[in-house]
Amino acid sequence: MDDIFFVVSKLAWALLSPSNLIIILMTLATIMLLVNKVSVAKWIFIPLMMVSWFVMAYPLTDSLISPLETRFSKPTLLPDKIDGIIVLGGGEKLKQSLSWHTAELGDAGDRFIGAAVLAKHYPQAPIIYSGGSNLLQYQNGQDDINIARTILTAVGITEERLIIESKSRNTAENFQFLKPKLPTVNGTYLLVTSAYHMPRSVGIARQQSINVIPYPVDYMSNKKPFQQWDFDFIGHLEILDVAWHEWLGLTVYYWTNKTAQWFPQEMAEHNNSE
Repeated sequence: MDDIFFVVSKLAWALLSPSNLIIILMTLATIMLLVNKVSVAKWIFIPLMMVSWFVMAYPLTDSLISPLETRFSKPTLLPDKIDGIIVLGGGEKLKQSLSWHTAELGDAGDRFIGAAVLAKHYPQAPIIYSGGSNLLQYQNGQDDINIARTILTAVGITEERLIIESKSRNTAENFQFLKPKLPTVNGTYLLVTSAYHMPRSVGIARQQSINVIPYPVDYMSNKKPFQQWDFDFIGHLEILDVAWHEWLGLTVYYWTNKTAQWFPQEMAEHNNSE
């Protein structure tokens, strides 16, 4: 069942990704022109161009991703004692790392920096890293382990502290596969992942009875003083893809009972935030 969910989610996203959807609609409109369905082509092209100009010029993407990134904030005071630091994968460039035989960081590389900061604050805490390949055509856990270990040790974490899980292909599997590796099942763990990804991650952790304290990193949105009209279509579209993917993920995970809440929020005991 997990395999079916993984494959279907990948295929669905290939169709629903805003960047892919633009190309699909442009292709459809072109086909309509070729078969002399000019009016149908206009009904596709004109709204598509209007939406594309709006995405290019207006900071719409900030409005979509900001609610995700502000749902959880870093604790103003870190707890005196924790049982470990959970770091979710996704901060590495898997294909480039394998292509060039070197560990390459991606857009979410701040996850590794966040892990290094917390590892220094808690010198005795184990670092539990969870992340395998999310690619349909490549699944090789050993390579994923080596890349993660290389990056984590490069940022100053000793190898003896590492607990690495490399079979997970999505966020639900992250927690499913890391749970048996936790030093204390009922312990308290700091959770490091991208800020936009935190609501879904916390929801899954709670559903699997893993007690986590969010430590979001890798912010992508701009706050109001820095939101402005510009002409950065590629930059805006990239953030739109991320935000839309996460809102869809929250919805699908809630429908499939992987989370108990559609949009998880901070609990009272963790509300001491910035």
